[in-house]
Amino acid sequence: MRTPASWRLFTVIALISVSATSAGAQQAEPPTREAAIEQEQGEKAKSLHPYIPSKTEKLLNRADELLVTGLRFHPFFESAYSGGGFTLGAGYAQHIGTFNFIDVRGSYTVTNYKRIEAEFKAPRLFNRRGELSVLGGWREATEVGFYGIGNDTSVDDKTNYLFRQPYGSAHLKLFPTRRYLMLGGGVELSEWSQRHGEGTVPSVETVYTPATLPGLGATVRYLHSQGTAGFDWRTTPGYTRRGGYYAVTFHDYSDNDKEFGFQQVDYEAIQHLPILREAWVISLRALAHTAYSKSDQQIPFFMLPSAGGGSSLRGFSSWRFRDKNSLVMQAEWRIMVNRFMDTAVFYDTGKVAARSSDLDFNGLKNDYGFGVRFHTPISTPLRVEVARSNEGVSFVFSANAVF
Repeated sequence: MRTPASWRLFTVIALISVSATSAGAQQAEPPTREAAIEQEQGEKAKSLHPYIPSKTEKLLNRADELLVTGLRFHPFFESAYSGGGFTLGAGYAQHIGTFNFIDVRGSYTVTNYKRIEAEFKAPRLFNRRGELSVLGGWREATEVGFYGIGNDTSVDDKTNYLFRQPYGSAHLKLFPTRRYLMLGGGVELSEWSQRHGEGTVPSVETVYTPATLPGLGATVRYLHSQGTAGFDWRTTPGYTRRGGYYAVTFHDYSDNDKEFGFQQVDYEAIQHLPILREAWVISLRALAHTAYSKSDQQIPFFMLPSAGGGSSLRGFSSWRFRDKNSLVMQAEWRIMVNRFMDTAVFYDTGKVAARSSDLDFNGLKNDYGFGVRFHTPISTPLRVEVARSNEGVSFVFSANAVF
């Protein structure tokens, strides 16, 4: 029986199709594993496209860019002096060249603290190994708290005082090896004028006399020189999640009247220990001040080292404890919420003493608390914290990192 011509034609076409499909499959089968990977990547590349951020991400990126590169008109929330309360202020920055700029700024607090100043800053001198700041200004603090001298003073003994201070300074920081080693030095000419305090508590001169409290009612003109040597490998002083800072700073306060001259040495150690790729950070700090009067001169009460306030013992009032020597130790567990906000649980402890040998672990004052920080990659423009001590609850609003 003969096969119809149409059936033979169908069979030939089917055989050709199967052969072509088999040959295509054999050709598509990569000969090696490397070729298979390349083929797979090629297939994926056909479906790839650039990442498109959401509207929220675009807004946050723009805000971050402005905060990093700087604004001509900008907010300025730094008080004239610690303890001034809620602060409002503004500034205007004008660049001179690529990185150098002049910043004119001022602030005012709810307790009538006032500050106005102008600063020239050159942040990238000597091929980014140096930073220069030249600053001039005037400030007034109207209700600075004074509780007496020593570690065992009572909160019920609070008095206050007012001071005014015009000042001009220049400070240079150097990184000779570009990393780690840090040297700094500066000079300041200023006048401290102590006056009758405002507010609801008694003014300091109603409780003390110049014989019982050195510097009461004095106007002192200081030539203040300082020098720092240490190691600094933090990302930036204003905001970091890793690195450390270990330094010693020597201060000399020369009084032309040879009445209130003194010297002071500051010892500071900071260490940031990142955990879980910097999502958590354990941050530790120890800070000590030791002051020495010159020959027959005295240290005025308003220049004595202190403990207490938003960057020290946060559960106590600003300037709560004063004496010739002070010690503060702080520990924080910082948690990164997002690229602009961190939270922290903290513990502070410290004391003041008449002798440096008494800066031990006896009689320490303690507090603990919780805080939220809003930051850029290089600064902390807003820090809000609540702290508790045996003297009650304190709230902290600051425009700087605690350390």
